[in-house]
Amino acid sequence: MKRTKGKKAGADFMYYVWLFFLTAVFGWLWEGFLYLLKDEMYVNRGFLTGPWLPIYGTGAVMLEILFHRWRDKPVMIFFMSMLLCTVLEYAAGWYLEASWGIKWWDYSQAPLNLHGRICLLSSLLFGAGGMLLVWVVSPLFYSLYRRIPSKYRIIPGVLLIGIFVADATYSAVLPHVGKGITYR
Repeated sequence: MKRTKGKKAGADFMYYVWLFFLTAVFGWLWEGFLYLLKDEMYVNRGFLTGPWLPIYGTGAVMLEILFHRWRDKPVMIFFMSMLLCTVLEYAAGWYLEASWGIKWWDYSQAPLNLHGRICLLSSLLFGAGGMLLVWVVSPLFYSLYRRIPSKYRIIPGVLLIGIFVADATYSAVLPHVGKGITYR
């Protein structure tokens, strides 16, 4: 893939929309799977009703925009991803708690945690996930994305944005809460 300095050649807004939804849905599936293993029951995680966790999508888009130029430096990407995603998770946890008075995750039982919002293990996983995303997943996804004619990228992408905005609006009034989803 040919690149220009500091910017992915040919990347457009819709690419980042698709990357956001791909990783937000992956995060939803990942966390559902983890809770299935941990609690032996499926849980629709997150404060939105739909099948996505926007913190994963937001983190992935940020990582790709900021770190794609260092794709040949996976160790650097690991540490930068670890730092950026840990700050993002702490800020999101603080914001959600301040806005609704509810915790959607709680690491207070994990070693080396800060206010139960972040912990060392999740930070290490963010580093590994960010490195995998920037080093492997994003280049592969980008090559597949470029093969799809733009009319087949734009219309479904705009529809997904509309559905997501409707879900976020609904969830701002009635956030998704309950057993296995939130901690009081």
